[in-house]
Amino acid sequence: MTKKPTKAASPSAPPTRANDPVTAGSDAAPASNRATRAAERRAAIVEAAMEEFIARGFAATRLDDIAKRAGVAKGTIYLHFKDKESMFEELVRIVIVPVVARLTTLPPPAGSVRDLIETFAGNFLKEVIGTRRGDLVRLIVAEGPRFPSVADFYYREVVSRGITAMRALIELGIARGEIRQKDLARYPQILVAPAMIAVIWQSLFARHAPLDAQEMLRVHLDLIFGERRTT
Repeated sequence: MTKKPTKAASPSAPPTRANDPVTAGSDAAPASNRATRAAERRAAIVEAAMEEFIARGFAATRLDDIAKRAGVAKGTIYLHFKDKESMFEELVRIVIVPVVARLTTLPPPAGSVRDLIETFAGNFLKEVIGTRRGDLVRLIVAEGPRFPSVADFYYREVVSRGITAMRALIELGIARGEIRQKDLARYPQILVAPAMIAVIWQSLFARHAPLDAQEMLRVHLDLIFGERRTT
């Protein structure tokens, strides 16, 4: 009995790409590199936009100047952002929203409500006063009236979230008996007023009369919660 020869695999048949780790890896690596380069270009554009907005203001900033500072072609900007407003919105999301988000995710205070507010507000002042975040807030205050869509976006993403979180803390302070003025819950803006005053004062009057924002915050909280008792 003659034994049938084993059928050899056709030399022209390539291995399945899905099962070929070398081929699969070579496909994944360029895709990963492209994504990395795209993310780096986007970050460079956002950084350049922040510098241009702060230096020139929202109205005077041109996409050509942003592209030049970022080291990319103007057309590259449109691969990431549809216009100047969407670029500014991205800045707010990256630079300012995370700071406010920390307030909205705070756990219930184990100590006093004042301690929690004082800690958050103190950190907020450190992260905003004299930083690029403060420059962006001042830019919105200065140019928001001329660009309602920018102001509306900032209100939705930053102000409304901060106000809601502050109102919840005030109501907790009232329920615990730490805050006697119950109407404060109707106006949580009062609680954050020192932060806004400090941001504006820093840019306009600091060279004439430096402001100790942390000490102003302490006095402000004394007015709301009462002076701390010393032993």
